[in-house]
Amino acid sequence: MREQVWERRLTSALSGDGQEPALVLVEGGAGMGKSRLVLRLLELPRARGVARLVVTFQASGAFVAADPLGGPESRTGGAKAASPGVRLTACQTLETLLASARPALLVAEDLHHADDDCLALLRALLREPPAPFAAVLTYRPEQLRRPGLPLGRAVDYPARLSVVRRRLEPLDEERVRWVAGESLGARRCPQEFVGRLRQRSGGVPQVVVDLVRMLRDAAERTGRECFSARDVDEAGVPVRLAELVLDRTAALPEAYRPIVWAAAVLDEPAGAEDLAAVAGFGGDTGRTALIAALEGSALRETSEGRYGFAVPLAASALYAELPGPVRERLHHRAAALLAAREPVPWARIARHWRGGGRTEDWLRAAEHLVNEDEAAVALLEKALDVGGLPPDKRGRLALTLARGAVLGHRSDGTARVLRGIVEDPALPAADRGEIRLELGLLLHHRKRRFEEGRTELRRAAHELAEAQRPALAARAMAALANPFFPGASLAENVTWLERAEAAADASGDRVARTATRACRATVLMNTGDLEAWRLVARLPRDSADRASRQQVARGLCNTANGAVYLGHYRRAAGLLSEGIELAARSGAPFLERVGRGTALFRDWLTGRWDGLADRCTGLVAEDGSASDARVVLALLALAKGDWEAVRDWLPRGVPPSPHAPRETGRADDAEAERAYESCEAPVAATAAGAHIRLLLARQDVESAAEAAASAWAWLGRKGVWVWGAELAPWVVEAHTRAGQRESARRVVAEFAAGLTGRDAPSATAALLWCRAVLAEANGEWEEARSRFQQSGATYAGLPHPYARALMAEGAGRCALLLGERGEGNAVADGAVAELIRCAGELTDLGAVWDAARVRATLRAYRPAAQRRPPGRPAYAQRMSPREGEVAELAATGLTNREIAATLYLSPRTVEQHVARAMRKLGIASRQGLAKEVARIRPASGERDGERNGAGDGADGGADGGDVGA
Repeated sequence: MREQVWERRLTSALSGDGQEPALVLVEGGAGMGKSRLVLRLLELPRARGVARLVVTFQASGAFVAADPLGGPESRTGGAKAASPGVRLTACQTLETLLASARPALLVAEDLHHADDDCLALLRALLREPPAPFAAVLTYRPEQLRRPGLPLGRAVDYPARLSVVRRRLEPLDEERVRWVAGESLGARRCPQEFVGRLRQRSGGVPQVVVDLVRMLRDAAERTGRECFSARDVDEAGVPVRLAELVLDRTAALPEAYRPIVWAAAVLDEPAGAEDLAAVAGFGGDTGRTALIAALEGSALRETSEGRYGFAVPLAASALYAELPGPVRERLHHRAAALLAAREPVPWARIARHWRGGGRTEDWLRAAEHLVNEDEAAVALLEKALDVGGLPPDKRGRLALTLARGAVLGHRSDGTARVLRGIVEDPALPAADRGEIRLELGLLLHHRKRRFEEGRTELRRAAHELAEAQRPALAARAMAALANPFFPGASLAENVTWLERAEAAADASGDRVARTATRACRATVLMNTGDLEAWRLVARLPRDSADRASRQQVARGLCNTANGAVYLGHYRRAAGLLSEGIELAARSGAPFLERVGRGTALFRDWLTGRWDGLADRCTGLVAEDGSASDARVVLALLALAKGDWEAVRDWLPRGVPPSPHAPRETGRADDAEAERAYESCEAPVAATAAGAHIRLLLARQDVESAAEAAASAWAWLGRKGVWVWGAELAPWVVEAHTRAGQRESARRVVAEFAAGLTGRDAPSATAALLWCRAVLAEANGEWEEARSRFQQSGATYAGLPHPYARALMAEGAGRCALLLGERGEGNAVADGAVAELIRCAGELTDLGAVWDAARVRATLRAYRPAAQRRPPGRPAYAQRMSPREGEVAELAATGLTNREIAATLYLSPRTVEQHVARAMRKLGIASRQGLAKEVARIRPASGERDGERNGAGDGADGGADGGDVGA
């Protein structure tokens, strides 16, 4: 909003209609974007049309001035002679330029470098500004010779001069996310990465940009797919920032530099007394040194009474240049200072002993660490990498790191460290089993390396049982019983569940029993067993034990997920709310994210699409492996016709590449199994359905049938048939489209048998859908219409409005086919109105591609009486409804052939519509369509003519020849 104010003031001042002149004072530290703001100003239409002078002052007192008319010529004040043998001062040169150019717009950058004479000249100009006139002065407030006075002294501004101060603030986290996402890709920037980038850069725009460039270059060398907080820490310090902090420190008197060194070693804001103690200053010397550092901009007051670097990353640049003995002495003082605190900050002390080369002291401090923050985790990982540790000490440190590894703060290196620990033969067997348990859970939940995680969990269950630790063995077995994890059949999950329950009962441990009760509720809920609801109600939500509460939170989130896939959306909402709240209260952020992912999928199913894409990308940014959010984004993209985005958002490897079968033949079972190992089983089933539908939309029927066979075989091996709700209809569709009706009938029979006795409303509706597709393929259109209607009614009751609309489309299509055959004209007439409503509902949801397909069906099959009268309405320079429809689909990235397949047109006709739409919109390329179409997209009520059966004006008779092509 403030930017709009100063832009408006400047535009008004330059208008030449007698308005008041304006002065804008732009202040900001190094790298805050002052020059970028000036460039933006100079691009304003009013600023481009007036005489202007742009001056940049330099540290030497000279300046560089752009050509008064904005050309490339530059002049250096104090260095260019007015005539042979005569040298002018900077002030005289500036005065000459101002007199000769008479600028209406004056821009003076880096005013903190201007000498007294130039400042006096500018003050005189501002006391009596011409008209029209505007001035923009930029400066670093921390480098002004007189704080708060950019022009050296107070100015006697005239009353008619409008004066505005524009303080440039650091970027907030959202802006940092945007900058990083623009360069690195939003999907590669999880929340922890963005948060660390913001924290280490201080939000200074130039530092953010430099860091992002360094990270991008490193990623190009390593092929990194997703960034972490550790990547920021390991990226190094941008050259620009390093030179700035080193220069400012070197400018201090040598005796005062240790105060800045102390700040670099502490690496966090500190009080004046702490800085002085670590620097080794006594008496008033520390305070005097700190004042000098503040005046020289080497340090700043970050909050009241706390001092540090404006950019926290600057500490690393200075720290790297400290001589070893100096650095060690500073660390020793810091550790001694902190040891006297209560409570003792062991993580900080451990870091200082390590930096001071005191290994024994460091490891002794590490034993006191609690792994509840990232700094402690990093120190534990480093301590465990030290060679020669006694097995008992190594085991204790590893257990501290491992406990709660899934639910707490963990770095990417945690799994690597734990993997090395569990292979140590000197480690006590009981400790090894517990550490392996946490490693297996970590691989499952954080790394999505399910098969490796299951291997570790199986070994952990065996080791813990042998070590007579049944409670922990029960936890490992309960994890192996979780049906979400791919790679194991439901029968195997149930076997592990029974073993877990026996071990928990034998242990008498409350947490173990809670874990197995939550696991049984999860298994039953995800298989559609009504007994699950009773078990969920009995979970001890008010347990005083934090570990028990975490297990209850896990059970609530997992059963909520199962309820959503079953179709119990309303009841799932209550479980989700409880689970997320309990996860937050019991310190389990991972479970919070699981719950939020489930909520996103429920929102897609229930038609809450407004802002859904933003909510999904937000979760992906926080947790790069948020499979639910990624699949929802793929489903949204598919409904909108953005087919390239579908492939981008589907979890990697799910399902196999559609081109692989053509090149190498049908993938064997092992290859197909690996393809579904990258995300949780129900998510993989939904993703496979989306992928099959994408292949069908692109008319790649052969690949769709192969992908369908692979996906259905995988689901059969898993044995949780209720998860076929979002997969089965597309499997049947692919088989029937490929002429494989026997395979389609077999799928329907298997699906029906798998749902027998199950409480699964969504899968029941999907089974009706499957039977409708099969009947339609057999030409049994009355039977198909009835099945579509039954399925639609079931979806409406869930509610699942998108699927209900698709069922209405199917029923209407079958009714129109009956009408063409002369078997149901009255039914066909009613179907037209239903399809018009269906297109409107899909449009309101945001399903652009689906709505276009329904309208195309109407045009292809509606009775002749519903067609528009002959003749071509004159749309002049407005797009016709058909042109707008084609432009919308083209804007999503669909090719002409893909649009033609959707709208029952020929590619040539589509090409003509795209060309006319681009000409009417004044766009030279298809790339500009997306932005322009989004800007002019009509409200839902603006297609009334089309919804009421009126034809498309500019299509003329050409489209008539394309029907059925």
